[in-house]
Amino acid sequence: MSLSAHGAEGAITNALTIDVEDYFQVSAFAPYIARSEWDQRECRVEHNVQRILELLRQHQTQATFFTLGWIAERYPALVRAIVADGHELASHGYGHERASDLSEQAFADDIGRAKKLLEDLSGKAVLGYRAPSFSIGTGNLWAFDCLAAAGYRYSSSIYPIKHDHYGMPDAPRFAHQVREGLIEVPVTTLRMLDRNLPASGGGYFRLLPYGVSRWMFKRVNAADRQAAVFYFHPWEIDTGQPRIEGLDRKSRFRHYVNIDRNYAKLQRLLGDFSWGRMDQIFLPDQQAGAAVV
Repeated sequence: MSLSAHGAEGAITNALTIDVEDYFQVSAFAPYIARSEWDQRECRVEHNVQRILELLRQHQTQATFFTLGWIAERYPALVRAIVADGHELASHGYGHERASDLSEQAFADDIGRAKKLLEDLSGKAVLGYRAPSFSIGTGNLWAFDCLAAAGYRYSSSIYPIKHDHYGMPDAPRFAHQVREGLIEVPVTTLRMLDRNLPASGGGYFRLLPYGVSRWMFKRVNAADRQAAVFYFHPWEIDTGQPRIEGLDRKSRFRHYVNIDRNYAKLQRLLGDFSWGRMDQIFLPDQQAGAAVV
């Protein structure tokens, strides 16, 4: 099964997603920043998400915010602001632990805790989940059983590319059913030269010239006739974030490359394509913004 949304003139509505976490919570920083230090760090996520909300208002665009329970617990007003602007609130788990690092029970506890917290704060049903660092793969497909049992309707947790930290290159590139009542919606790749190329955001979007990213999305929309799934993080527009000392060269480059240019690139992206929420694009039978029942 694959799904996409088309506008009045046949234009495809793509899915805009934001992974709501702070700069010190990224997986690449785990060897440098202990979880016990998180509460001592300067949190910048609230200001950055407010900037994103204003940007979306300017472009009259709605999006899906995959939000950490850890963040929601500390900034409940931010959760309510996301929902008040008509965006979809979805789950990024509670503590930004990779699904591949957790036991089945620990994963079930994490996704259940996050879902309940987000629903209690927002009053809205939380239907979507994205694993930190796209950490569902061939070694932990049991995670889909846990998600279905917890009441999620879709996951966006597989990146069908080969990567040193994640990836499942042989997975389907577009939305497909993985369990009864549960679909997986991978982030977007472009198929070229018998391999999947990353085309969905994050560090790749910051690194590549904007014209390349724009061409990739147009190619997926025109050739595959599918909605693209784009993602970014609030810290990727934050030029004033504290610099972490002692990083290895690769981690430093991946995190900080072209952050100073990213806001302007996002403005262009929002203007060049039609964007919407994951649930409205991939769960057309679901009433958007439904209250918790």
